[in-house]
Formats: sequence, C-alpha cells, structure tokens
Amino acid sequence: MSASGEVLVALLMLVGVVGVLVPVLPGLLLVWAAGVAWVWLDGAGPLRIAVGVLLTLMLVAGTVAKYVLPARTASGAGAPRSTLVIGALGAVAGFFLIPVAGAVVGGVGAVLLTEMARFQAFAPAWRSTWGVLRAIGLGMVVELATALAMLGTWTLAAVLV
Repeated sequence: MSASGEVLVALLMLVGVVGVLVPVLPGLLLVWAAGVAWVWLDGAGPLRIAVGVLLTLMLVAGTVAKYVLPARTASGAGAPRSTLVIGALGAVAGFFLIPVAGAVVGGVGAVLLTEMARFQAFAPAWRSTWGVLRAIGLGMVVELATALAMLGTWTLAAVLV
C-alpha cells in the first residue's frame, strides 16, 4: 500500500478513536474496518491476514466487554435491567431530539425519572443513576482501550510488514 493509503487508513482509525468518545460515530467498527481494508487492499499476505484476524478478535472482545461489564456494574449499583432498557430508549430518543448531547441527556434523564418513580425519593434515585453513569463511563473506557489497542496493533504491523 502506498504511503498516502496508509495515512488514509491511519486517519480513518483516528476518526474511529474519536468516535468512541462522540456517540455519533461507530468508533470501534470504524477502526476495525480501516484495519481490515488495509489488510485486503494491500495483498492480504499471511501476516496481514493474521493482523486482520487479531483486529477482528479485538473488535469482538471489546464489543462484548463494552456491554457486559457496564451492565454488571449498573446492576451492582442497584439499577434493575428494566431501568437500563428505559435509559437506552431515552438515549435513542434524546439522540434524535437534541443533536450531539441528546443521547446523554435522554439516557440520564430517563434513568433518573425511572428510578425516582421506583424509589419515590431523589437521593436513592440519584445514587442509582450515578451508578449507571459510572457503568457507562466504564464501557467507554473499555471501548477506548480496545480502539487504541487496535490502532497500536495496526501501527506496529504497518511498520513491520
């Protein structure tokens, strides 16, 4: 692959890393797609295929961990699964109603309102909502770490192969 092609792959991967933090972009998927495109568009030799397989395994592991770990953390904070589902629906609605920050506002608002209805008091509802927020943060950290690991793997492969 030409140097300009590799720069394009690197830029797409960096956009994917930013996409982890900005909910508008499909972060991990973009990092993975750029890496796999590099593998296939440059001849797909055995070492490059191994890199593609490794990136795919990292994508799957990171995606699973992104959802499993926060769900366990939120449940450990006392939020029932139904609250998490309502929070996700609120995030989707907020995403479409308020550009950029709507997913956060809608998700947190839906969780807080659901928990206030459940507890009939603000303090325990806020503790539960804060637990959900920490869980979401954990998911973002896991996803960011995975994206950076994928970027690092590709960078090492691009330099060595």
